[in-house]
Amino acid sequence: MIILHLKTKGCMQHLLLKPTFDSFSLIEGEITTYNTFRIDGLIQKNFFEEAPPKDYSTWGDLREFCFNLIRGKRTPLSFRFILSLPRERFADFLDGQGLAVTPADIQGLYLNFKYDGTNLTCVTGTSLSIFTMDKTLENLWDGYAKGFFLKQEIDFEAF
Repeated sequence: MIILHLKTKGCMQHLLLKPTFDSFSLIEGEITTYNTFRIDGLIQKNFFEEAPPKDYSTWGDLREFCFNLIRGKRTPLSFRFILSLPRERFADFLDGQGLAVTPADIQGLYLNFKYDGTNLTCVTGTSLSIFTMDKTLENLWDGYAKGFFLKQEIDFEAF
């Protein structure tokens, strides 16, 4: 787990206006403006005639909705979004790493965005369905996150 302090304006453009994070799953979110809006990204499969192929909506599915809640003359009081690398990309992420962990062992590879009205941070995280003392997966995910932000030219300071 690492904490990335993000340059608010640049990252907000990537988060809300560009497709940078669109392929990530939205696990949950909360936006506080004139009300607090909570979003559970879990797809309600009973709503559909045919079962959707995934468990969670993508950020791309809900980005515009979230942007519409946030935009306006005043900045939001706060927000938080928990994004995860999609389950179908776990195998590619692990490919060639030589880890004992399998895609089935991973519950999530997370980017936790939090805005407190002034500062924007992203905390990385991993969740496994098995117990291990090995931190290799966590370190790989931290490195992936830093590399992803650098590739997208999103300025940050890591702590």
